[in-house]
Amino acid sequence: MVGIGIPICVQCGTRSNPCRCKVVGPTLGFLAFAAAAIVEWPIGAFVYCFKHMKGRRIMAHPATVVYPSVTKAIPI
Repeated sequence: MVGIGIPICVQCGTRSNPCRCKVVGPTLGFLAFAAAAIVEWPIGAFVYCFKHMKGRRIMAHPATVVYPSVTKAIPI
């Protein structure tokens, strides 16, 4: 039987909490990144056909905005 694993992201060396490691924030950030990418990458690819820079900004949005903002919002 094959099980589906949940991706767990760990960020150590941070000073935002006493244990200096974050698990929840990066993991939820990755899940939010994946959800945003599923929606935004096809749209960005379509827009890229007509306006290259706008398409690139749309496709980069999950990595440059969504993931960092979710990861920083949750301190543990």
